[in-house]
Amino acid sequence: MRAWLAVAVVLSASAAHAWPVDLIHDVEPGKERFVRVSSVEWFEVEDPRVATVELMDSGELLISGLKAGRTLVLLFAEGRFAVWRVRVGGKPVLDEGALTGALKACPGLQHHPEATDKLVGGVSDERCRAALLSLLATDAFVARDLDLTFEPRVLQAQLKALQPALAADPRAPLEAHYEGATLVLKGATADGPLKTVLWQVFRRSAGRALLDDQLEHVGLDAGAP
Repeated sequence: MRAWLAVAVVLSASAAHAWPVDLIHDVEPGKERFVRVSSVEWFEVEDPRVATVELMDSGELLISGLKAGRTLVLLFAEGRFAVWRVRVGGKPVLDEGALTGALKACPGLQHHPEATDKLVGGVSDERCRAALLSLLATDAFVARDLDLTFEPRVLQAQLKALQPALAADPRAPLEAHYEGATLVLKGATADGPLKTVLWQVFRRSAGRALLDDQLEHVGLDAGAP
């Protein structure tokens, strides 16, 4: 298996490639925070007006808070990716209504706030998946808090939602299918189209998902904009 991004502690091989984020980092406006990673090939900040990220010679990533707000950071290393949330001078965004709605829409879902696996259960239909997306986009959970099982038809609905992103570059559309809960990507792509696809995989998917990267990577840069 390819190495995974590690931040302070090593994330498990089943780390999320979808809502929720993998980790949350807080920094004050005008302040900086260093985060050590095992490896990173490139990264992209969703809103660089809120925060910037810089790869240092030490191998650490320097997060600089620019103004109060929230942004996401997409990171890629050796065929796998992670998404962080950076909160600059803000408080956690929680929504009790979203949790109540998800528990109602997903009869098999259980919330154990004091346990290691805080959200546990099955995702059996599209109504449940949609409710989960609303909940997992908040700060209520990070990836390691989840233990969810998806019915095949739910994964197929997710795959259908990803098709526009997979075809974003008409010269080289990507192929994707699920093998169990693993999303398999095939084709050839440069860094720009790949970033678009990975952002959409994250935004349109709920819960933990494995990625089997069978792509031919063309022209990927070591750094990031």
